[in-house]
Amino acid sequence: MSHKVLIFSAPSGAGKSTIVKYLLEKFPNIQFSISATSRASRGLEQDGKDYYFLSEEEFKSKIKQGLFVEYEEVYNGRFYGTLKSEVDRIWKEGKTIVFDVDVVGGLNLKKYFGDKALSVFIQAPSVSVLRERLINRATDSKEDIDKRVSKAEYEMSFAKEFDYILTNNELSKAFEEIELVVNKFLNV
Repeated sequence: MSHKVLIFSAPSGAGKSTIVKYLLEKFPNIQFSISATSRASRGLEQDGKDYYFLSEEEFKSKIKQGLFVEYEEVYNGRFYGTLKSEVDRIWKEGKTIVFDVDVVGGLNLKKYFGDKALSVFIQAPSVSVLRERLINRATDSKEDIDKRVSKAEYEMSFAKEFDYILTNNELSKAFEEIELVVNKFLNV
């Protein structure tokens, strides 16, 4: 059996999680990889469903034990990573893994999985649209939005390193486009 992975990365507010959820509904043989993080949950996020929420100390302990495929300190004291046990769990079920990760994590996963991976960079049509989406999401403070927008400008410089760039201007068109791209990758 050929183990494959789908890697989706994007700046905050580009629509990555919405697109990943759409694909999970469309393709029954793909499964979401739950990332670990040291940040607190937001809104209705649930431990073991949206993320594995760990304290900073727990996260650092797992790093020392070599339990991550990849990890990164995205913001000071805020770690994100992919547990090796999560990859093993999904592949044992015979499914393709779907990663919803930040840009650096996406590039690290692409390097780790090589030809088994399709990496997709999702971008908003512009930085101003991205800022508007973050404001409308109403989950972050103005200070956090400013940080995310600044980081987004930096992250967008890495788009060309991904296998495919999807511009999410109109969601229904983005759904159609990514469905074709994923279908082609899975059936090769």
